[in-house]
Amino acid sequence: MPDDAPQAPVLGSPRPVTGYRILLPGQWDQVPLRHGTEAAIRRILDSAFSRIPDDAPKDKIGPYRQELERRFRSAVEQAQRGNALDLYLPVKPMNDVNLGASIVVSESLVPRSVRSARPSDPTDVVVQFLAQDGVENADLSSGEVDGALAVRREHVCESDGAIGDELASRRVEYIITVPGDPERWFIAAFSTVGGGSPRDELADALVEWFDAVMATFRWRRG
Repeated sequence: MPDDAPQAPVLGSPRPVTGYRILLPGQWDQVPLRHGTEAAIRRILDSAFSRIPDDAPKDKIGPYRQELERRFRSAVEQAQRGNALDLYLPVKPMNDVNLGASIVVSESLVPRSVRSARPSDPTDVVVQFLAQDGVENADLSSGEVDGALAVRREHVCESDGAIGDELASRRVEYIITVPGDPERWFIAAFSTVGGGSPRDELADALVEWFDAVMATFRWRRG
């Protein structure tokens, strides 16, 4: 049979990946960034505004709503500039604590410069891929997530003083190979400012929580 002849599907072969799912507590909500973004923004903001106490000072409500919407839309726009797929944010307090945290989901193709180097191991591919963004002193480890090779990277990103980025943040990324498509990588990036320091106990607890969330990750197959 010629090499380029159509191949019959293998009985019992896995169906192609069409998406993903993760399990999050009810305090978190999803903002899709490709379709339905504005509807999700309005739904989340309306829910947040509905929780403002009826006896709140009228002169405080307007500025509070405006600042909440500004910060929320700023986070969405920042994720969209990164060409992300989904943004997850804690939209309700957890144990009366308002969390400064987010999860950004995106996908990326292996850069041509990395493909041309032809590394022999998939882990080497993602390590070279990560090396291109200039992050130093990161903790790297590898394993599997729902049967796919995954590399976990954790580091602290110092503040650059820009608006909306005034505090240093603790960041954890899972970079996962997409089954059946070795040049595509799925990326789930978690970020938190902790209780004001990316190295405090709250940040440590939230990193452990995100690792537990990623243990629930499963591919959706068509």
